[in-house]
Amino acid sequence: MSSAESKGDRTRARIRAAALASFREKGYDATTIRGIAGELGMSVGATNYHFASKNHLIQELYLDVQEAHRAAAEPLLASETDLVRRLEIIYKTGLDQLRPYHEHAGEFLSAAVSPRSPINPLAPESAEALAVIERLFSDGVAGAAASGLPDDLKRLMPRALLLAHLLLALFWVYDTSEGQQRTRRLLDRGLKLLRATIPLARVPIVRGAVKDVLTLIDDVRA
Repeated sequence: MSSAESKGDRTRARIRAAALASFREKGYDATTIRGIAGELGMSVGATNYHFASKNHLIQELYLDVQEAHRAAAEPLLASETDLVRRLEIIYKTGLDQLRPYHEHAGEFLSAAVSPRSPINPLAPESAEALAVIERLFSDGVAGAAASGLPDDLKRLMPRALLLAHLLLALFWVYDTSEGQQRTRRLLDRGLKLLRATIPLARVPIVRGAVKDVLTLIDDVRA
């Protein structure tokens, strides 16, 4: 790597780190390219050279949170083979990673809620970050010991689990309870229901209905 490339990489990393810290501490609205540039003693133009807009920095935030989520979950998954407990690990470590952003979560939601927003979690621009978590759910299902679930349902589960993850995060945004305990209780009840219904998926008539639902979710995400 040339010295010029090395300097560019270091500058980009500094901008990224300053932006992520600002998003955590100040929220979406108060974080600006101009503010980041001023903090780093750079011009706005130099900052924009590396990140064309604040929305590009939001995608870096998404990636940072999702990579931290995966890093927190994988060591715990390594020693767990029960399917529902593996999913519990993934969901709860995901909530843990979101915790520092709760104070300003409404701002991020307001900016992202439009289907045309480039920072909508389902927008093409967010695909890289979303893929990190979809792979985590895929690994969570694939690494479980015999659960009794038919293989065709196991293949379809990760996208449904991902959708549940996004819906849980939406509930979390509006959860004003201490430590967002209502969200945790909702998750616990959902996992308990999942454990109770998994054996039913082996019954042919139920299996067909479950497959139809999972296929519908897969088509929506396709």
